[in-house]
Amino acid sequence: MNITDLLAADPVAAYSLTLDRIVATAGALIALAGTVAGVLVRRNRRRNGTVALAAGAVGVVVGALIIVTADGGPGTGNGIVGGYVAVVLGLAAAALGLRGVTRRT
Repeated sequence: MNITDLLAADPVAAYSLTLDRIVATAGALIALAGTVAGVLVRRNRRRNGTVALAAGAVGVVVGALIIVTADGGPGTGNGIVGGYVAVVLGLAAAALGLRGVTRRT
């Protein structure tokens, strides 16, 4: 047994859905909804800012948990790509939501 055998995780088909992929996708979609709410913060500053901030926090937490618990890289079915997307979109949503909540009219 060599080191590559220890480090290599079994790849999963690209079209198969694993639990980690579903959770990562859900986190990314929640963070995306928060980013959209953050962009629309001009319409209703308080509500959209709060929604964006909360959805961003959920996206960051879910994405970080997926990244930390992943056994392998992309293509292994661990949802690592979706986890990174959830973190990035969650940070964007949180920043937009914070800007909307703290901005004075």
